[in-house]
Amino acid sequence: MSSPKSKTTKSRLHKRNKNRDRYDLKVLVKTIPDLKEYVIPNKLGEDSVDFSQPEAVKLLNKAILLHDYGLEYWEFSDKNLTPPIPGRADYIHYMADLLMENNFGKLPAGNKITCVDIGVGASCIYPIIGVIEYGWNFIASDVDPDSINSAQNIVQKNAMLKGKVSCKLQHSATDIFYGIMRKDEKVDLTISNPPFHSSIEEARKGSLRKTRNLGSKDIKKPTLNFAGDINELVYPGGEYKFIHKMIRESEKFYKSCLWFSTIVSKQSNLKGIYKTLRKYGAVDVRTIPLGTGNKSSRIVAWTYLSREEQKAWREQRWD
Repeated sequence: MSSPKSKTTKSRLHKRNKNRDRYDLKVLVKTIPDLKEYVIPNKLGEDSVDFSQPEAVKLLNKAILLHDYGLEYWEFSDKNLTPPIPGRADYIHYMADLLMENNFGKLPAGNKITCVDIGVGASCIYPIIGVIEYGWNFIASDVDPDSINSAQNIVQKNAMLKGKVSCKLQHSATDIFYGIMRKDEKVDLTISNPPFHSSIEEARKGSLRKTRNLGSKDIKKPTLNFAGDINELVYPGGEYKFIHKMIRESEKFYKSCLWFSTIVSKQSNLKGIYKTLRKYGAVDVRTIPLGTGNKSSRIVAWTYLSREEQKAWREQRWD
């Protein structure tokens, strides 16, 4: 039997993703020398990173941002979620593709596009990628003051982000778009990666399962730090309730946004999400597969605008 071969290209990633090829760990370690401590051989005997260690994951993604994206500064509390850059980038790239459909296959980039990020988090990751890749403007919201302060700090310490990202604290834990968007303003996109778990206990079990899958020896003490802060992980009713709330509110802003969207991690939630979108009058609903590593999820995007209204949107904002 022949030995397994390593893949040089991550074919499940978007064609414009900077990390479709295997990580060049020598270059990344040179960018962030502390990463070297966590480089270990994988099952094929090749250099990899110890993904069971939160610090290793954070250093790897920091190195990717500094080397591949040209970011200057990316620091935030260890209690917060460290986002895997390739997967986050794919969300942005697929939303760019959706905009291209409304613009004769040409990408409307730069200041023409404004995107609202619901739950920006301490890492400010979606605005970082959207600004660097496409020059979009962002309204970045979060219910956690510490996350907003952290995201704002990242914006201020990266010249390329200044003037492109506006961080807004969501003062109401029960609202999503209210308090962040105005009905008399126009935004082209909204994005969201909702809290996955419905309770702290469910989040702890998820951390334990994830740690076991990655082969960590210390599986008796799973911590929420592995997967993020409580506000990033938990919402009463989980992602299902969060997304249904988002859909209900989005209908109130139907003339203010071209495409609403969200990540849906659980496939079992799709049927109910589609039903709610029909109930509130979404005209066009798209489901876009996402896949990195062994994990698969999807983007669900929807609009309330007819084709004629979408055409008018393009002519008024992008032409």
